[in-house]
Amino acid sequence: MNTKNNKRRRESMERIEKVFVELIQVKEIEDISVSEICKKADINRSTFYANYADIYELAEKIIARLYEDFLSISIPHMEDVKKRLDFTRIFTHISENQMLYKTYFKLGSMDVGIVGFDEEVAKMFFDMKYLDYHIEFFKHGFNAVVKKWLSGGCKETPEEMNSILVNEYKRDYSMFE
Repeated sequence: MNTKNNKRRRESMERIEKVFVELIQVKEIEDISVSEICKKADINRSTFYANYADIYELAEKIIARLYEDFLSISIPHMEDVKKRLDFTRIFTHISENQMLYKTYFKLGSMDVGIVGFDEEVAKMFFDMKYLDYHIEFFKHGFNAVVKKWLSGGCKETPEEMNSILVNEYKRDYSMFE
């Protein structure tokens, strides 16, 4: 019997997700069919539907898993980020999971967030009056940097990306005054 967490079911789900991630790199989600996934994953349609209601649920589950993975890597190291502005482990995680992050952004899901970081670090550099704006600026800037890095194949090391981000965030903008 194919119970919820048995090895065979997990392997089928992994194959389905792998094929979907490969397909989403070259097609839009509405152009991917369950039949195509099943054929490439070498599974029956009933196996697909035993795990997912449709393509969109599959995409949502992949996004949720990636977000959980991201949180698991970022939250334990948040003190390093707050104390030393060190994002190296986060960039390492992104580099090691490039295709998943590309999928994450392509599906238009929520941007990658630095949970618990934004407000704490922003308070170190900016006054409270416009803190929400600084936080939004940082979040969108961070996501833009990650997307650009991914589009270039993550050629720079995580350490180099950390340096770019930290230098940009700590930059003195007094020259514009």
